[in-house]
Amino acid sequence: MRKVLIALAACAALGAHADTAPAPMGGWLDDELGAVEMPEGGDGEPDAEDLPEDDSDLPPWANERIEPLHENVSRWVETTSRRIDGFFGTTDALSIENDSYLRISQGWRWKEGESFQQDIGARFRLDLPTTEERLRLVIESEPEETQGTLAEQDNQLVDDRISGVESLRIGLNRLGRRDKSEQWNTQVGAGIRVRLPLDPYARVITQRLWTLNDGPWQLESDNRLSWFNKDGYSARTRWDVGRPVDENRHLRFITNVQWREVVDTLEFSEAVELNRRIDRRRAIRYSAVALGESGSNPRIEDTYLQTRYRRDLHRGILFLDVAPALHFPREADREPRWALDLRLEMYFRREFDRVRM
Repeated sequence: MRKVLIALAACAALGAHADTAPAPMGGWLDDELGAVEMPEGGDGEPDAEDLPEDDSDLPPWANERIEPLHENVSRWVETTSRRIDGFFGTTDALSIENDSYLRISQGWRWKEGESFQQDIGARFRLDLPTTEERLRLVIESEPEETQGTLAEQDNQLVDDRISGVESLRIGLNRLGRRDKSEQWNTQVGAGIRVRLPLDPYARVITQRLWTLNDGPWQLESDNRLSWFNKDGYSARTRWDVGRPVDENRHLRFITNVQWREVVDTLEFSEAVELNRRIDRRRAIRYSAVALGESGSNPRIEDTYLQTRYRRDLHRGILFLDVAPALHFPREADREPRWALDLRLEMYFRREFDRVRM
């Protein structure tokens, strides 16, 4: 782990300002730009070993250190997932595409009037595609349901913060087989928190995607009902309507509503986003966001404008996010407050399409 962090820090210092020639870039970044789940690159996207040699901002000495580390860890991720899948599933596990991956991220934040923050996160997803019931083993450090209010989740430096072994949760998800563009797709999962006494949980996720009037507009719904032994019940719904403006720009309107038993408060957020693909290695997002709470007496806790720039630093496995923002928080009487977020992410997966930008 220490070697990984040293490599990430070196990449941030040496690669952040390098330039690159424009080239086609595949796919839009899925969901929130800073919360990439996993690549779903389009047809014809190259694997990492097929990318041009100059598809990196790193100096040769850094490349020589990162490539062996990435190869060894990625081989372990792939071998582990295929062996477990072969045990529970079929011999096809040795050849079928597998979506298992490990993601390590490091985040830094400066916010006007507050102390400097930094955090580290990790997420490991073990995919079992050939099992009869299509299972996915997920090891996560901080599940979405336990990350506090929508405002607190929005302020997370990394998506899977590591706060000790006791924060880890291990669960098994049963994936639905339905196409969400044709009918509701449902996932059911359960697991435990790695600590004593054991903290079990269960969750149900439903998803649906509509194309409106056969036109460019699409509406996506993502709904989650969860129960955690310690924190009780929680429910969250997300509605995302958007359309491409042209081949390089995409417009989205996103609504989130959340309720958690532990605080018994209804929370909501509204966001407008314009995503622009610069080239195959760069993308930028412009967003305006409002965060509020309380259904009986709604109030806006914070509004902000943000620009988030994302760059592929090295061959589709190492990414840098730079996100300046201007906040107008209620607690500061709507006085403007500047903020700046930096984040590095490294993905470990042997066979992958280029991570969405």
